[in-house]
Amino acid sequence: MPETAPLAMPRQSLGARAGHAGEVCPAPLDPTRRHWGWRVAVFAPAIGTTAALIYAVEGWLSMSGLSGLEHALLALMGMTFFWVCLSVSTATAGLIGRLLWRSAHRTERPRPTTGMRTALLVPIYNEVPWDVFGNAAAMLHDVAARAHGHDFTLFVLSDTQDLDIADQEWRAFQRLRARAPASIQVHYRRRVQNTDRKVGNLTDWIENWGGGYEAMLVLDADSLMTGEAILALTDHMAADPQAGLIQSCPRLIGAETLFARVQQFSSVAYGWLLAEGLALWSQQEGNYWGHNAIIRTRAFAQSAGLPRLRSFTGKGKLIMSHDFVEAGLLRRAGWRVRFLPEIEGSYEETPASLVDFVLRDRRWCQGNLQHLRLLAARGLHPVSRFHLFHGAIAYLLSPAWFALLIIWALLGTSEDSSVIRYFSEANPLFPDWPQMSQTDSMVFLLFMYSMLLAPKVMGVLMIALSPSTRKAHGGSRRFLTAFVFEVLASIAYAPIMMVQQTIAVARGIFGLGNSWSPQNRQGASYHWTTLLRFHWLETVTGALLVTGLVTGMVSLWLMPIAASLILAVPLSMLSAFNLAKRTKSAFRLDTPETLAEPAIIARARAERSSLHSMLLQEEPQKIAAE
Repeated sequence: MPETAPLAMPRQSLGARAGHAGEVCPAPLDPTRRHWGWRVAVFAPAIGTTAALIYAVEGWLSMSGLSGLEHALLALMGMTFFWVCLSVSTATAGLIGRLLWRSAHRTERPRPTTGMRTALLVPIYNEVPWDVFGNAAAMLHDVAARAHGHDFTLFVLSDTQDLDIADQEWRAFQRLRARAPASIQVHYRRRVQNTDRKVGNLTDWIENWGGGYEAMLVLDADSLMTGEAILALTDHMAADPQAGLIQSCPRLIGAETLFARVQQFSSVAYGWLLAEGLALWSQQEGNYWGHNAIIRTRAFAQSAGLPRLRSFTGKGKLIMSHDFVEAGLLRRAGWRVRFLPEIEGSYEETPASLVDFVLRDRRWCQGNLQHLRLLAARGLHPVSRFHLFHGAIAYLLSPAWFALLIIWALLGTSEDSSVIRYFSEANPLFPDWPQMSQTDSMVFLLFMYSMLLAPKVMGVLMIALSPSTRKAHGGSRRFLTAFVFEVLASIAYAPIMMVQQTIAVARGIFGLGNSWSPQNRQGASYHWTTLLRFHWLETVTGALLVTGLVTGMVSLWLMPIAASLILAVPLSMLSAFNLAKRTKSAFRLDTPETLAEPAIIARARAERSSLHSMLLQEEPQKIAAE
């Protein structure tokens, strides 16, 4: 490591209106009418559509008077449907912005007159060394090959506790340092203990070396960015003295299994539209996703130091989903938090199987539920509060959907088949429900499915109407086949994810910890007995629904959900199937990156392979942590 350049990072108070004095924003931010205009254009339709739906359902339910349980049903429907509508209106805003106001809201890349001294930070914990250092090598060479006026230094910040992996990291670092471009220094540090996990890892670097760097570009272990993307983020930061953080929009790459390819295709084909809409209405109150973002070091140090949350035992508890909170604290101190989805060449990877995805999701759920305790923090911007709330509601929606599913099943197909009615005479606590006809059920469910699919359809139409983009996706036939396949796969896996996120929320509420172990990025097939234990709740729920379908007590419109749940185990096994190597081209869910591999991805893959071979051949060296 280089000589220390200490920088204080005091913990902030959630009860104060602003952060500690020190590095302050040069000028107050003045939100324009355009910012709030876009927010009204996005939120008003979502609120109005939800209100119209609740009004219609309330009219149906009130024919025999509203009970407490019926009010709960209306509340659940409003809670779930609003977020569906918000997704549609956000995608619509992105579509309008792209078609009509693209030049107005997309920021051209600035050309700053002075460069920035920027640290590229890669925090890791028991990761695969050749993947981490292989990606780093590809990025360094791509940055060095481009003309710029900035000064970059790479820091690999290890919290690895496994000594064998630590040995491989050390040897990989030595190779990287020996082969790195002369214009970029490379450093490595491994802590004895991973105190406070990633938050503590980055805090340790800031407090010891952060004073020597104007900005830090935070990367994840699986992050990959082109030199052009790194320079674009740095140029924007250098040209905007009010910017405290600028977030790029990473695209998923490297997927080979069925489940990972579904995630990858979805993010590439439709995710960009939601990102465009989010950038429009969030403006300078954007969010932070923890990686592939550049941060002004002193601003972050002096306004985003995380406090401890008080636990039931009285001990301070670490804020785990730290990125949303740090973005809110930066904005509270007066700094811009910007989101620039137009910057291309920012990549990350996704878990390979359904089980691996769920295990990561449980950790995220545990952290995001903490956001509910932070909503009352003083001085936060309303949009920052919304980001925190949205982070929690993204998981709380699954129990709400699950409850709606149960109620819908209990309503039955007619008055005679309603399960609730069987108990109403003996138990007056249950209401006498008005029955929804098969036609009403069909109309309601078709409307719900159409709203859920609307952002996907908009994204597909935008790609289909652009000859160059359509060609990049393999042509009309391959792209439309992939679209239909992805929709069917998403419908199959969505109920399983609903149940698993409900379990994650329950674990979080009852204090059942989730292991913060390293993410399995390679993918693995699990034995069916393991999967049966993992998916027992889906299987039981699916069996009950199928029984109701067979006996005519449950509406046939719930058949797709019942099929998904009772087939959870085989679907989970299928999620690890290597789609990239064992499937015909039309069903591989290809993206532009898989059809025409970008140079940075090819370079990273070659660097990984070379480093892997080298590490397997050399003798291990035991190096102590600092």
